[in-house]
Amino acid sequence: MANIASQKKRNKQNEKARVRNKAVRSEVRTRLRRVDEAVDTGEPDAVVDAARKAQKALGIAARKGVLHKRKVARAQSQLARRVAASGTSD
Repeated sequence: MANIASQKKRNKQNEKARVRNKAVRSEVRTRLRRVDEAVDTGEPDAVVDAARKAQKALGIAARKGVLHKRKVARAQSQLARRVAASGTSD
């Protein structure tokens, strides 16, 4: 445990950020998983809706700095390819 007041404060800040970042990453993974599930069912409306929500979650993660912008761009590209391959248009 830190003895210096500034380090104690920094530890608290880091913990709050860690919990917040964990929630954002979890949301992104959940949204991506729901896209895969929608593609498996083959229902076009569900795929498009899930893909839109997943792209929004990825954008939020990039904007907040939780995920790197190039990682998000790559994930969005892969997502678009999956949706296109499923036979639905976005």
